[in-house]
Amino acid sequence: MSSYKLTYFAIAGLAEPIRFLLSYGGIDYEDNRVPHENWPAIKPQTPFGQVPILEVDGKTLYQSNAIVRFLAYKLKLFGSSESEHFEVDAHVETIGDLRSLLFTWNWAETPENKIAKEAEIRKKAAFYLGKLEASVKENGGYFVGGKLSAADIVFAGFNYVFSYILGNEFLADYPNLKNLVEKVNALPGIKSHIDKRPKTLC
Repeated sequence: MSSYKLTYFAIAGLAEPIRFLLSYGGIDYEDNRVPHENWPAIKPQTPFGQVPILEVDGKTLYQSNAIVRFLAYKLKLFGSSESEHFEVDAHVETIGDLRSLLFTWNWAETPENKIAKEAEIRKKAAFYLGKLEASVKENGGYFVGGKLSAADIVFAGFNYVFSYILGNEFLADYPNLKNLVEKVNALPGIKSHIDKRPKTLC
């Protein structure tokens, strides 16, 4: 039996979609949540001084989207044709663009700059969310092909931190995305993970 160890900070962040995929697949893994004060000692042991990393039978996988793809292949969540494979991958990348945009939110800015930047980020986020909403509406309640894929799980995995940044009701104007997140969160393995995961801010 393979052994899996996921290392990330003690938050949801970039690792939560990976935790969702592992949980969905029923893959037993060690969830190594590193306190920030311990990070300087661990950082040099990672391939590029970054987390998350996923160790599989002693081999270290890195880059969050690459880890997502590795697990998506394993769990057959990349569609059933070359065209669907592309669409799933493109949606994962688009969700990554939205995540990168939201992660640029600089809470340390002056109040005046913060207001302007927040308005700009919310406008750009609305563009992405509108496109993703339309995609789910047009594809039978999922991003691709009317069935569950890695893209759906990745979006739901990021919902925790997206809610922290944009507010808990950020999907109120996007009912199809909201329903998608609820469907993914109700999947047995993922529901079990959500029920037992530590409570964190983001």
